[in-house]
Amino acid sequence: MTIIKPSFQASLEFAEEADSHHGLTKNVRAYHDSIRDCGHQNHQQGQPNSLPTETEFSQARKAFHKELLETVLTLNAAGVASNADKDNRASVAIAAGIARLLEAETQANRLAGQTSGNRFEDACAGFVRNTFSKLSHLRPGIWDVHQVTGRNRLEIAKYEQFAHLVALDEAAKGNPALAAALGSDYTITPDVVVVRHTESDDEINKHARLVDGSVSRHASLRQETGSRPLLHASISCKWTIRSDRAQNARSEALNLIRNRKGHLPHIMVVTAEPTPSRLASIALGTGDIDCVYHFALYELQESLHQLNMSDAIDMLMVMVDGKRLKDISDLPLDLAV
Repeated sequence: MTIIKPSFQASLEFAEEADSHHGLTKNVRAYHDSIRDCGHQNHQQGQPNSLPTETEFSQARKAFHKELLETVLTLNAAGVASNADKDNRASVAIAAGIARLLEAETQANRLAGQTSGNRFEDACAGFVRNTFSKLSHLRPGIWDVHQVTGRNRLEIAKYEQFAHLVALDEAAKGNPALAAALGSDYTITPDVVVVRHTESDDEINKHARLVDGSVSRHASLRQETGSRPLLHASISCKWTIRSDRAQNARSEALNLIRNRKGHLPHIMVVTAEPTPSRLASIALGTGDIDCVYHFALYELQESLHQLNMSDAIDMLMVMVDGKRLKDISDLPLDLAV
C-alpha cells in the first residue's frame, strides 16, 4: 500500500477547505491555529518559521501509536485495517483513513481477538503509566499502573473499596442459595488499573503534625490503619466495539458503582473503534462511565472530513462537544482530578 505524506502547507489548505464546508472540531482547528500562531511569532522575532516544540504528551502519544503499528494495527493485503469491520464499508473506509494518517505500512493478517485485545491493553497501560507519572506535581502519591492479567474474578478485592467482596465470595461458596441470588454481579476484572498506595504517618506529618493514634483512626489513606491500596481508576480497553462488548463495559461500570465501599474510582473506556455510531453506543449517556477515550481521535476526525461523512461528523461532534468522547492524550490529566 502506497503511503502519501501530505506537505505541511497542504494539510493547512485541507483544514481551511474542510472548515469552509463543515467546520473542524475544536481540537483539530486548534492544532492548525497553534502552528500558524507559532510561525507568526517566530516571524515577528526574526526567526524562521518552524513547528512548535513537541510536548512530552505529544511524544508519548506518537510512541503509543508506534507500538500499536508494530503489533496490532496493521493492514491486510486488501488494505483493510485490523480495527475495521470488514463487512461494514464505512468502518473499512474510516479505519483506512486513520491508518494512513498514522502512516501504517505493516501488512499482516488480523490477529485473533484475544491477542489483539491483550496487546492493546498492554499499550494502553504503558501510555497511562508513562504520562500519569509526569503529573506528580498535580497528583502526588505512590502510584502503580498495570495491566491485569490472569483474569482473576476477585482481582478487584485487592483494593480497599472492594476488600469486602472476599467475604462475600466465601459466603456464596458455602451457600448455594446465596450464590444463586448474587450471581456474578460482584466479580469485576478491569483491564488496566491505576492504584494509589497508602501513606505512612511520617509522610502525612511531613510538614506538620497532623495525625497520631488518637485521630483519623479509620482513614483509608493511612498505612497505620491497615488499609489496602486504593483503586484510583478502572480502565476498560476495547480494541473494537460491537453491541455486546458495549454492554459488557457498562455492566462492569455499574458493578463497580454498586459494590464499592468508600470513594468511587474513575471508570474509563479506551477504544480503537473507528465508527461513530458504535462509539455512540457506549459513549452517550451518563451515570456509569466517566468518559470514553479514543486512541486516535484527531485522526478519526480528519478521516471523516476527508471522506465527507457529514452525518458521522455531526454524531462525533455531539459526543466530543458533550464531553463524552475524548482523545487518549486527555486521559492522564483527567486521572489527576
